[in-house]
Amino acid sequence: MTDAKTLQDKALAASSGQLPPPVDADPAETAEWMSSLEYVLKSKGAERVKYLLKSLETRARRDGVDIPLEVNTPYINTIPTSRQPAYPGNRETERRIKSIIRWNAMAMVQRANQKSNSTLGGHISTFASSATLYEVGFNHFFRGRGESGYEGDIIYFQGHASPGMYSRAFMEGRLKAENLENFRRELQAERGLS
Repeated sequence: MTDAKTLQDKALAASSGQLPPPVDADPAETAEWMSSLEYVLKSKGAERVKYLLKSLETRARRDGVDIPLEVNTPYINTIPTSRQPAYPGNRETERRIKSIIRWNAMAMVQRANQKSNSTLGGHISTFASSATLYEVGFNHFFRGRGESGYEGDIIYFQGHASPGMYSRAFMEGRLKAENLENFRRELQAERGLS
Protein backbone atom coordinates (compact mmCIF):
# COMPACT_ATOMS: atom_id res chain seq x y z
CA MET A 1 0.00 0.00 0.00
CA THR A 2 1.30 3.50 -0.89
CA ASP A 3 0.89 6.21 1.72
CA ALA A 4 0.18 9.88 1.07
CA LYS A 5 3.75 10.93 1.90
CA THR A 6 5.20 8.56 -0.72
CA LEU A 7 2.76 9.86 -3.35
CA GLN A 8 3.61 13.45 -2.43
CA ASP A 9 7.36 12.76 -2.68
CA LYS A 10 6.91 11.11 -6.10
CA ALA A 11 4.82 14.03 -7.36
CA LEU A 12 7.41 16.54 -6.11
CA ALA A 13 10.26 14.62 -7.74
CA ALA A 14 8.34 14.39 -11.04
CA SER A 15 7.50 18.11 -11.05
CA SER A 16 11.11 19.08 -10.34
CA GLY A 17 12.48 16.86 -13.10
CA GLN A 18 14.23 14.57 -10.64
CA LEU A 19 14.07 10.84 -10.93
CA PRO A 20 12.91 9.02 -7.83
CA PRO A 21 15.68 7.16 -6.03
CA PRO A 22 15.97 3.52 -7.07
CA VAL A 23 14.38 0.98 -4.74
CA ASP A 24 16.98 -0.97 -2.75
CA ALA A 25 16.18 -4.64 -3.32
CA ASP A 26 18.62 -5.78 -0.61
CA PRO A 27 19.23 -3.17 2.11
CA ALA A 28 21.39 -5.58 4.16
CA GLU A 29 23.79 -6.13 1.25
CA THR A 30 23.91 -2.37 0.59
CA ALA A 31 24.77 -1.77 4.25
CA GLU A 32 27.64 -4.28 3.98
CA TRP A 33 29.04 -2.50 0.91
CA MET A 34 28.73 0.90 2.62
CA SER A 35 30.44 -0.45 5.73
CA SER A 36 33.28 -1.81 3.58
CA LEU A 37 33.61 1.53 1.80
CA GLU A 38 33.76 3.35 5.12
CA TYR A 39 36.41 0.93 6.42
CA VAL A 40 38.64 1.31 3.33
CA LEU A 41 38.27 5.09 3.41
CA LYS A 42 39.30 5.29 7.08
CA SER A 43 42.08 2.71 6.93
CA LYS A 44 43.54 3.14 3.41
CA GLY A 45 42.42 6.61 2.33
CA ALA A 46 40.57 8.26 -0.55
CA GLU A 47 43.03 7.18 -3.25
CA ARG A 48 42.39 3.52 -2.47
CA VAL A 49 38.62 4.11 -2.58
CA LYS A 50 38.97 5.77 -6.00
CA TYR A 51 41.04 2.86 -7.27
CA LEU A 52 38.53 0.28 -6.05
CA LEU A 53 35.55 2.15 -7.49
CA LYS A 54 37.27 2.54 -10.86
CA SER A 55 38.20 -1.17 -10.83
CA LEU A 56 34.60 -2.12 -10.02
CA GLU A 57 33.30 0.07 -12.83
CA THR A 58 35.79 -1.42 -15.32
CA ARG A 59 34.88 -4.95 -14.29
CA ALA A 60 31.14 -4.25 -14.45
CA ARG A 61 31.45 -2.78 -17.96
CA ARG A 62 33.55 -5.76 -19.07
CA ASP A 63 30.86 -8.10 -17.74
CA GLY A 64 28.17 -6.29 -19.72
CA VAL A 65 26.67 -3.95 -17.12
CA ASP A 66 25.40 -0.81 -18.84
CA ILE A 67 26.76 2.04 -16.71
CA PRO A 68 25.86 5.53 -17.95
CA LEU A 69 28.82 7.58 -19.08
CA GLU A 70 29.41 10.59 -16.82
CA VAL A 71 30.55 13.40 -19.10
CA ASN A 72 30.24 16.21 -16.58
CA THR A 73 33.00 16.66 -14.08
CA PRO A 74 32.21 18.17 -10.70
CA TYR A 75 32.73 21.91 -10.49
CA ILE A 76 35.73 22.62 -8.32
CA ASN A 77 37.09 26.13 -8.11
CA THR A 78 40.85 25.94 -8.55
CA ILE A 79 41.39 28.99 -6.37
CA PRO A 80 40.25 28.82 -2.74
CA THR A 81 37.81 31.59 -1.87
CA SER A 82 40.34 32.96 0.61
CA ARG A 83 42.84 33.54 -2.23
CA GLN A 84 40.44 35.02 -4.78
CA PRO A 85 41.36 38.61 -5.59
CA ALA A 86 38.80 41.35 -5.25
CA TYR A 87 36.81 42.12 -8.39
CA PRO A 88 38.98 44.55 -10.38
CA GLY A 89 36.21 46.96 -11.30
CA ASN A 90 33.06 48.56 -9.98
CA ARG A 91 30.35 45.93 -10.39
CA GLU A 92 27.44 48.36 -10.13
CA THR A 93 28.87 50.77 -12.72
CA GLU A 94 29.71 47.89 -15.08
CA ARG A 95 26.24 46.39 -14.62
CA ARG A 96 24.64 49.73 -15.53
CA ILE A 97 26.82 50.11 -18.63
CA LYS A 98 26.04 46.53 -19.67
CA SER A 99 22.31 47.21 -19.28
CA ILE A 100 22.55 50.30 -21.49
CA ILE A 101 24.54 48.43 -24.14
CA ARG A 102 22.06 45.55 -24.08
CA TRP A 103 19.13 47.97 -24.36
CA ASN A 104 20.73 49.82 -27.28
CA ALA A 105 21.41 46.53 -29.06
CA MET A 106 17.80 45.46 -28.67
CA ALA A 107 16.54 48.85 -29.85
CA MET A 108 18.84 48.73 -32.88
CA VAL A 109 17.49 45.33 -33.94
CA GLN A 110 13.88 46.36 -33.31
CA ARG A 111 14.30 49.58 -35.29
CA ALA A 112 15.91 47.74 -38.21
CA ASN A 113 12.95 45.36 -38.30
CA GLN A 114 10.43 48.21 -38.29
CA LYS A 115 12.38 50.26 -40.82
CA SER A 116 12.71 47.47 -43.34
CA ASN A 117 9.13 46.32 -42.79
CA SER A 118 10.40 42.80 -43.19
CA THR A 119 11.45 39.79 -41.22
CA LEU A 120 15.18 40.49 -41.28
CA GLY A 121 15.22 39.53 -37.67
CA GLY A 122 17.97 40.00 -35.22
CA HIS A 123 19.48 37.53 -32.88
CA ILE A 124 19.29 39.72 -29.81
CA SER A 125 19.07 36.75 -27.45
CA THR A 126 22.57 35.64 -28.47
CA PHE A 127 24.06 38.87 -27.16
CA ALA A 128 21.64 39.32 -24.26
CA SER A 129 22.48 35.91 -22.84
CA SER A 130 26.24 36.43 -23.06
CA ALA A 131 26.53 40.16 -22.38
CA THR A 132 28.17 39.68 -18.98
CA LEU A 133 30.89 37.49 -20.47
CA TYR A 134 31.60 40.01 -23.22
CA GLU A 135 31.63 42.98 -20.87
CA VAL A 136 33.96 41.37 -18.32
CA GLY A 137 36.21 40.44 -21.24
CA PHE A 138 36.19 43.96 -22.67
CA ASN A 139 36.69 45.62 -19.30
CA HIS A 140 39.29 43.33 -17.76
CA PHE A 141 40.82 40.81 -20.16
CA PHE A 142 40.92 41.76 -23.84
CA ARG A 143 43.93 43.89 -24.69
CA GLY A 144 44.63 46.09 -27.67
CA ARG A 145 47.86 46.88 -29.43
CA GLY A 146 50.39 48.35 -27.04
CA GLU A 147 53.62 50.32 -27.03
CA SER A 148 55.52 47.23 -25.86
CA GLY A 149 55.07 45.72 -29.31
CA TYR A 150 52.13 43.53 -28.33
CA GLU A 151 49.93 43.20 -31.40
CA GLY A 152 46.69 43.02 -29.44
CA ASP A 153 44.18 40.25 -28.91
CA ILE A 154 42.37 38.87 -31.92
CA ILE A 155 38.79 38.12 -30.97
CA TYR A 156 36.22 36.60 -33.26
CA PHE A 157 32.66 37.24 -32.13
CA GLN A 158 29.77 35.03 -33.09
CA GLY A 159 27.96 36.92 -35.83
CA HIS A 160 24.57 36.84 -34.16
CA ALA A 161 26.07 38.76 -31.23
CA SER A 162 27.02 41.70 -33.49
CA PRO A 163 24.23 44.01 -32.24
CA GLY A 164 25.94 44.07 -28.86
CA MET A 165 29.34 44.80 -30.35
CA TYR A 166 27.90 47.64 -32.44
CA SER A 167 26.05 49.01 -29.44
CA ARG A 168 29.28 49.05 -27.41
CA ALA A 169 31.18 50.68 -30.27
CA PHE A 170 28.47 53.38 -30.41
CA MET A 171 28.72 53.97 -26.65
CA GLU A 172 32.51 54.33 -27.01
CA GLY A 173 32.10 56.81 -29.88
CA ARG A 174 33.55 54.51 -32.56
CA LEU A 175 30.25 54.35 -34.47
CA LYS A 176 27.79 57.14 -35.16
CA ALA A 177 24.01 57.05 -34.86
CA GLU A 178 23.74 56.88 -38.66
CA ASN A 179 25.63 53.57 -38.58
CA LEU A 180 23.14 52.12 -36.14
CA GLU A 181 20.24 53.45 -38.20
CA ASN A 182 21.49 51.33 -41.08
CA PHE A 183 21.91 48.07 -39.16
CA ARG A 184 21.18 45.12 -41.46
CA ARG A 185 21.53 47.43 -44.47
CA GLU A 186 25.19 46.94 -45.30
CA LEU A 187 24.61 47.61 -49.00
CA GLN A 188 23.19 51.06 -48.34
CA ALA A 189 25.25 54.07 -49.35
CA GLU A 190 24.76 55.51 -45.85
CA ARG A 191 27.41 53.35 -44.16
CA GLY A 192 25.32 50.36 -43.22
CA LEU A 193 26.19 47.58 -40.78
CA SER A 194 25.54 43.89 -41.25
